[in-house]
Amino acid sequence: MATDIAEHQQMSDEEVLAQIPTFLAAGHETTSTGTTWALYALSETPQVQKKLRDELSTILTDNPTMDELNSLPYLDAVVREVLRLYPPVPFSQRLTVKEDVIPLSAAVTDRNGKVHEYLEVPKGQFIFLPILSVNRDKKIWGEDSLKFRPERWESPPEGASAIPGVWGNMLTFIGGPRACIGYRFSLVEMKALLFTLVRAFEFELGVPAEEIGVSSWIVQRPFLRSNPEAGGQLPLKVKPVRRM
Repeated sequence: MATDIAEHQQMSDEEVLAQIPTFLAAGHETTSTGTTWALYALSETPQVQKKLRDELSTILTDNPTMDELNSLPYLDAVVREVLRLYPPVPFSQRLTVKEDVIPLSAAVTDRNGKVHEYLEVPKGQFIFLPILSVNRDKKIWGEDSLKFRPERWESPPEGASAIPGVWGNMLTFIGGPRACIGYRFSLVEMKALLFTLVRAFEFELGVPAEEIGVSSWIVQRPFLRSNPEAGGQLPLKVKPVRRM
């Protein structure tokens, strides 16, 4: 489509049209879902919400630049912790195109007593990537791995450095040549949304936390256990912040 690219390198109209579902699903719903989980986590931890709001209030404009957003360390920590604990896409998979061998970080003994230090993978095998499980693994993140604690990013655990993610020592955006190509835009978009929302409003859960369930179908969304037929939703009480 760009005029400065050689014609043989341009995408055809059919190829562009084929990418539209990806733009809509991967480029929109994941970020909105991540922001929803951020508001859930902040509603559950009012002290974190206040600390974040105090930092956001140091920016004296309602329209911060990307550099200003990226200069806020606690906002960055909150976004990292949200995406670790509540990755919008909780798992992914890959299909092998040839036989391969996957080394294991620790030997595994099967039910027949045989010890395996690697896995032989045949061609055509689906490989399940447990994004959520790795992001919450207590062996990596400690005994409080299920707790929303942005302060952990002041000194991330050593084990996290071995996670081959493209960003943040987590698997949320996957890694390698097939990592999420829009992760930088998604991060800035999420920070901008939280900047605007948390700076202007206070958030509380509109229902008991026990009422919130998780529905996972490609993207994991909150829903009401008492009304699952209504689909994804997160009832919140929203109150405007009084600025001095």
